[in-house]
Amino acid sequence: MKIKTIKDIKDLKGKKVLLRVDFNVPLKENGDVQDDTRILESLETIKFLKKNKAKIIIMSHLGRPGGEVKENLRLTKVAKHLSKLLKIPVKKLDEVIGNDIETAVKKMKDGDII
Repeated sequence: MKIKTIKDIKDLKGKKVLLRVDFNVPLKENGDVQDDTRILESLETIKFLKKNKAKIIIMSHLGRPGGEVKENLRLTKVAKHLSKLLKIPVKKLDEVIGNDIETAVKKMKDGDII
C-alpha cells in the first residue's frame, strides 16, 4: 500500500492547510537563527503548498517553556528567517487560539502563509 503525501492531493487551491513543523532551532544570543537545517527541510513542502495556492498555517514551538510565555522563545525571528528564505512575507501571530487567529485566517488569500 502506497503512503499518501501532500502531493497526492489534487486540488489545494483555497484550502486551509495546517502544517506542523519542527522549527525548534538553536538561536544565537541575539535571537537570530543559528542553524536553519530544520527550516530548510520544510521549504519543499511550503513551496509546493504555495505554488498550489493553499492557505498555509504553519504551527511549531521553540524550546520548552513549561506552559509559560517566554519572550525569548517566541517564533518571531524564526518567522523572519523563513520569510527571508522564501522571499515572501510570512505573517507571525503570537496567539494560538482566539478571535485574532480566526480573523487572520479568514482574511488569508490563496498562497498566504501564517
